[in-house]
Amino acid sequence: MTLSEQDLRAAVARELPAARAGLEQLVRIPSVAFDGFDPAPVDRSAEVVAGLLRDLGLDPAIVSAGGRPAVIAHRPAPPGAPTVMLYAHHDVQPAVDRRGWTSDPFEAVERDGRLYGRGTADDRSGIMAHVAALRAFGEDLPVGVVVFVEGEEEYGSRTLPAILREHAGDVRADVIVIADSTNWDIGVPALTTSLRGEVNCYVEVRTLESAVHSGIYGGPAPDALTVLARLIATLHDADGSPAVAGLTGYDHTGLDYPEQRFRRQSGMLDGVRLIGAGSIASRNWTQPSISVLGIDAPPTDAAPNALVPTAKAKIGVRVAPGDDAEAAWQALRTHLEQHTPWGAQVTVTLEYAGQPSSLTTSGPVHEAARAALRAAWDGAEPVDMGLGGSIPFIADLQALYPGATILVTGAEDPYSRTHSPDESLDLREFGRICLAEALLLRNLADVRFHP
Repeated sequence: MTLSEQDLRAAVARELPAARAGLEQLVRIPSVAFDGFDPAPVDRSAEVVAGLLRDLGLDPAIVSAGGRPAVIAHRPAPPGAPTVMLYAHHDVQPAVDRRGWTSDPFEAVERDGRLYGRGTADDRSGIMAHVAALRAFGEDLPVGVVVFVEGEEEYGSRTLPAILREHAGDVRADVIVIADSTNWDIGVPALTTSLRGEVNCYVEVRTLESAVHSGIYGGPAPDALTVLARLIATLHDADGSPAVAGLTGYDHTGLDYPEQRFRRQSGMLDGVRLIGAGSIASRNWTQPSISVLGIDAPPTDAAPNALVPTAKAKIGVRVAPGDDAEAAWQALRTHLEQHTPWGAQVTVTLEYAGQPSSLTTSGPVHEAARAALRAAWDGAEPVDMGLGGSIPFIADLQALYPGATILVTGAEDPYSRTHSPDESLDLREFGRICLAEALLLRNLADVRFHP
């Protein structure tokens, strides 16, 4: 029996309290997959996800390929119906530094219609949107599903390709729904159609065998922090555009991104000028960017009057769609090695490289998705938008499943502050994405995938 839109609306509304309770349960688990963090919480969050899927009548398996655990569950498609993969991830960003958090990052707290806590938006909301949509159908699910909940997305999905290859027979699908992105605004849904890739590296410079007196030796002898500062300064032109030869990008010609909107959503301070050239959408979505993510140096309150012998920085490049992450890494390394001043010794080490991606925006699957989003958002027209962030495993999915259509959706909004203190989820938008996914599954049952 195919449930009507009215039936699905009532069913999703019925399931939202349980979905929120599951979300709050997951937020309490500090499941950080990074090296140096206790892996036990990641194991625990995988077990909780498996329990949620087991309660749906699925038979989940917790799997790994030498990294953090993922959860896979599936239900076969009815005759003639497609199979849909529902992806999310259960690991989260660290929240070691509690500055900027209004409440405990690992306790879900509601304030003014938003639920605050690490992972409320990124990406426990994606997990619970899948669960709520499946619960709404009960035994009347009109399509086959593969639920794939990863455990190391924030750590670069390093073993995801191996998991996909090892479990290829369990995760093949006609449509892949990645619930790990954002909407254009509160009240305006979106499909993400391009994402930048990512290259992170460490650059370390050395000038002295050890720290020495800054007065006795300062002047002729360069300190490593000054060398590092001058090297970092070469990464951008005077207007702030990336100055690394070989990085490529293109101009975005679609959606307008007003400057005041960007300034408000990014929290830029008054008087701070935008950097780079071209439209904001281009600079944020389809052009590369370079950021200094961290510096290892003596803290100011404990710094002696001594020349610093070594200094280290973490540099991040967002790679534009159409570029290649490996080529971007080589270009960055070459630039850093060739622009180190005063003959200082330099070592450049790759931490991680992930590919950018571009997605198709037309066809019956996209029509089904836009219809679902439009209905869930009470007639608001869905927006096709780029994303400056990265989901590098999409390139792996495109290579492994070239016949599948990939949809990138999510419950986040421009005010969710993902990866930042006071991450939050608008609870009304969460209800909308749960309904949209249920409607999408219903709509996809009517799409013909195979002759």
